[in-house]
Amino acid sequence: IEGLPDAVALRCLARVPFYLYPKLELVSRSWRAAIRGSELFKARQEVGSAEELLCVCAYDPENLWQMYDPLRDLWITLPVLPSKVRHLAYFGVVSTGGKLYVLGGGSDDVDPLTGDQDGSFATDEVWSYDPIMRRWAQRASMVLPRAMFACCVSKGKIIVAGGFTSCRKSISQAEMYDPEKDVWIPIPDLHRTHNSACSGLVIGGKVHVLHKGLSTVQVLDHIGSGWTVEDYGWLQGPMAVVQGALYVMSHGLIVKQEKEVSKVVISASEFRRRIGFAMTGLRDEIYVIGGVIGPDRFNWDIKPMSDVDILTVGGNRPTWRQAASMTKCRGTIFGCTQLRI
Repeated sequence: IEGLPDAVALRCLARVPFYLYPKLELVSRSWRAAIRGSELFKARQEVGSAEELLCVCAYDPENLWQMYDPLRDLWITLPVLPSKVRHLAYFGVVSTGGKLYVLGGGSDDVDPLTGDQDGSFATDEVWSYDPIMRRWAQRASMVLPRAMFACCVSKGKIIVAGGFTSCRKSISQAEMYDPEKDVWIPIPDLHRTHNSACSGLVIGGKVHVLHKGLSTVQVLDHIGSGWTVEDYGWLQGPMAVVQGALYVMSHGLIVKQEKEVSKVVISASEFRRRIGFAMTGLRDEIYVIGGVIGPDRFNWDIKPMSDVDILTVGGNRPTWRQAASMTKCRGTIFGCTQLRI
C-alpha cells in the first residue's frame, strides 16, 4: 500500500475478512504475493482477526470440500481433493496451524453390478489444505493404513488411534503427527480394540477415544503415561464439544453430558428421521449439517440434504435456527471440522 511500510500494510490486509481474499489478489502482483504469503496467517493471529470456519465434505459430489463462514452465512468451495481414491470416505479430519488435514480412509464406491467395494478400504495417505495458498499438498503417510479411526488434535499435534486396516481388521495401534516436522511417531496402543468404528474428542485437554456400542472411554492425558480406561456412562449418539462441554443427541433430545450426570437441553425430535448428518460445535453453537431423510415404511426414497441447523447453547434459552444450506455438498457427511484462520 503506497506510503505505508510493508509490515503495516500486511496488518491492514490481515483485518480484511477471509472470504474477500480472492478479490484482493486481483489488485496487483504484490498484493497477490502478500495474500498468499505465510506471514499473513501470523498477522491475522497477532491483530486478533482470526476467523472460525467450518469445513465439510459429503457423499455428493465426491472428494469436494466446502467451508462455512458463520459471520456472513456464506459457503466457500475448495478445490477438489486430488486423491487417487474415488469417493474417499471413513477418513479422519482435523485442523491445526491454520490448515485442514484429511487422513487415511478409503473408497466408498460400490460396484452396482456386484455390490463389491471398489479399491482399498483403508489408506495411509495424508493431505493438508492451506486456505491462504488455496491448494492441497500431500504430507508424510501414517505408519499404518486405517479407516473409521479416532482422530483429534492435542497441543498442536495430530493423534490417530484404533480403526480398521485395509483387510478390515480392527487395530489398537496409535500414532502422533508433528505438522511442523512432517513426521509420524508411534505412541502407546489403546488398551483394547472393538469391532466397530471409533471417534476421538478432546475435553479438558485430554484425548478421549469412544467405540460405537461400548460405554467405556479410553483417555490419554500424557503420551508417557499411556491410555486409561474410564466408564463415564455417556449416552450413545452424535456428539459435539462446545466451549469445553460435551453435548449428545440421543432419543430425540440434545443432552449436556457431564461425567456421570446428563441434563436435557432441548428437543431434537425433527432429526429422528435424518441419518448420516454431522454434528459439531463452533463457538457457543451446535451445528447439525446435511445427512439424508428416509427410507421409511411409507416412502422408500432417500432424500439427500444440504440443510444446516444451528442450536445456540450459550444463552439462557437454547434456540434452533436455520443457516444457509450448503451450495454444493449434500447427503451423508463424510467429514466435518472447524478451522481457525
